[in-house]
Amino acid sequence: MGDLEIQPATADDVPAIVALLADDPLGAQRESPDDLTPYLTALERLRSDPHQHLVAAVREGRVVGTLQLTIIPGLSRRGATRSVIEGVRIHADERGGGLGSRLMEWAIDTSRREGCHLVQLTSDNTRTDAHRFYERLGFTASHVGFKMAL
Repeated sequence: MGDLEIQPATADDVPAIVALLADDPLGAQRESPDDLTPYLTALERLRSDPHQHLVAAVREGRVVGTLQLTIIPGLSRRGATRSVIEGVRIHADERGGGLGSRLMEWAIDTSRREGCHLVQLTSDNTRTDAHRFYERLGFTASHVGFKMAL
């Protein structure tokens, strides 16, 4: 995998991360790479919260992947802490080379170190390739998700 580093995202990484988030039909509708102000504000909120981990996978100085890991202390499941993986994106040039697996391994290992008993994620119904990827990693489609835009 070369000189790949998985590291906390910085403000300098934000343009590349937003480009990754916008690089598919769903993301193209939701993201605004031309105005980074809300993303930089969000990064500061994330960096001030020890339960949030926004990472950039960097190879040869270039952001080639990202994900966000959120640690959630809870009361259910006998007071179990869980984690949520969101915003998993791999640069088109890097897909199929194991980078996604490396990022997910990082998230799962970090979840274990943080004392999590469960790792969960959601994936849009249309992302069937992603669903196969998550199932290969051992995730199971166990719930129906609901959202409400505010």
